[in-house]
Amino acid sequence: MMNLYDELVMRGMVKDVSHLEQAKVLINGKGVKFYVGYDPTGESLTVGHLVQIVRMKYLQKHGHIPVVLIGGATGLIGDPKETSERKLLTLEQSLLNAKKIETQIKGLLDGNAIFVNNYDWISKIDLISFLRDYGKYFNVSYMLNKETVQKRLDIGISYTEFSYMILQSIDWLNLYQTIDCKIQFGGSDQWGNITAGLELIRKVVGENDAVGLSSPLLLKADGTKFGKSESGALWLDKTLTSPYEMYQYFLNSSDHDIKNFLNLLTTLERTEIDALIDASLKEPELRIAQKRLAEEVVLFVHGKDELNRAKKVTEALFSGDFNQLDEASFEVLGKVLDRVEVTNDGIIEVLVRSRLAKSNREAREFIQSGAVYLQGEKISDLEYKVLQTEKAFGQYAILRRGKKKYVLVVFK
Repeated sequence: MMNLYDELVMRGMVKDVSHLEQAKVLINGKGVKFYVGYDPTGESLTVGHLVQIVRMKYLQKHGHIPVVLIGGATGLIGDPKETSERKLLTLEQSLLNAKKIETQIKGLLDGNAIFVNNYDWISKIDLISFLRDYGKYFNVSYMLNKETVQKRLDIGISYTEFSYMILQSIDWLNLYQTIDCKIQFGGSDQWGNITAGLELIRKVVGENDAVGLSSPLLLKADGTKFGKSESGALWLDKTLTSPYEMYQYFLNSSDHDIKNFLNLLTTLERTEIDALIDASLKEPELRIAQKRLAEEVVLFVHGKDELNRAKKVTEALFSGDFNQLDEASFEVLGKVLDRVEVTNDGIIEVLVRSRLAKSNREAREFIQSGAVYLQGEKISDLEYKVLQTEKAFGQYAILRRGKKKYVLVVFK
């Protein structure tokens, strides 16, 4: 039977390891605290953050204890980007974002997860103490050799962002000393910060059993960044990205990406993943693995009700039958479909305003050829007033031209 460390490797969850044998001992044991940090640079995390969150969930499922560090302090400094300095957040905004992200992650992990905010300890360090107690352990040559710093040397990097790795190192030292947190996980872009933390623990504590691990950044098979849709980032906050949009994103995953996504974005065991891939290879047109991926991710992030709603909206748009949708589903349609607000307008005017017809003449032709439906009823009267139609929840109707051209009509 494969042990947990080998399982992580096989799933593609491990790239760099600081101390291999110690990592195996800790991960193959039980009840070890491990931490992942999140800076509150925005009000919501994106699906790109799911890799680390799902790994926390997976390790939690196998008996370990996640420590979620929200960077209320480090978010004020900014982890160096490859291209330019980050725009500085205000303290108020950083702490507000931190609270929202903490709430978001709390809904995704089981009850024994520990949540901390590094503002609680970093804000108490005065400048002289920072330089004497921590700065003296960091050699400038060592810091300059870090990849994140190297990439910024040509265009310049402020001392503020240059010092970020010191703050992240203080975080791990604090967690190691106060709650016996032995492991730090992060994306491969965090490896320089992770190893800097290990160095600080070694210099302050001496011999220790701390271990750092990184995971590969998740890219699509074509090399493009995971988690970006045509409309931009996909957020975990459903007010920014609807569960339906998230469902569609994963439903449309390519066959080249699907196994990797199932390994990294779900807690399904590999035997089940292998069975899904085999079934998909036999009947690729059914997109069995893609459907399961979309279901698992939306269920994990948004819960059963939102998953069912996303599936019903998907089915309605495929079948043309919108009669089974609840009111919240029509609100989802309002984000997915073009919408037109009406009072007692004529059908020809609504077709033109909704861009289902380019002109009054074309609208008349569509009606006369039997191509126009409102709430599933064929419209043949050129003088038809849309207010006459039966409305869903007193305010919605679906206008269809042909088989698949839909617009949501909203009655004012």
